[in-house]
Amino acid sequence: MSRTRIKICGLTREADVDAAVEAGADAVGFVLWGGSARRVGSERAAQLAARLPPFVTPVLLFVNASAGEIAAATAELPQAALQFHGDETPTQCEAAGRPYLRAARMAEGFDLLDFARSWRAESTLMQALLLDAHAPGYGGAGKVFDWSRIPPNVPCPVVLSGGLSPANVTDGVLRVRPFAVDVSSGVEVGKGIKDAALMRRFCEAVREADARIEAGPVETR
Repeated sequence: MSRTRIKICGLTREADVDAAVEAGADAVGFVLWGGSARRVGSERAAQLAARLPPFVTPVLLFVNASAGEIAAATAELPQAALQFHGDETPTQCEAAGRPYLRAARMAEGFDLLDFARSWRAESTLMQALLLDAHAPGYGGAGKVFDWSRIPPNVPCPVVLSGGLSPANVTDGVLRVRPFAVDVSSGVEVGKGIKDAALMRRFCEAVREADARIEAGPVETR
């Protein structure tokens, strides 16, 4: 069995980076979008990412950034993966020349299968679709969407996001069986201020789900 990967996003402080690594995160996200309360500049993101050990991946989150902004940020963090959370086209995402996650906002009536097939056909560097709730602006606003709307045959890896927390992530993993989970506000005490105990409990809850799947059988969606 392949274990569920864990990404903790929206990090802004050294202590939180260290605590995320200690808790067991596989990746940590830095938001470079100016519209976010968790926004950090590329230089600051590079300072924080320098604390990461090998095999913990930094991820840079963009929303409709220019090619120049993306190039400047990736020059600061040459080891980073990218995450596109705006209205970017496959051509724009591919132009960065880096592995990336593409956010899919699960609005009512959104056809995830059609979206996934289109991106899979046009992309060579997309690693997974990150499924988030639909909310005004960009990002899921810490809300959970209806997981039953995720079809079982999405033709690419899926990262489950949107309102996850230590209280519900075990159920999310058991029901969706995603490649990875992504959390931000669910492990915070304030915007951009993570809580070490919540991050640890979140990672433990994911591992609990993995153990239950491995022991199987368990009820799925």
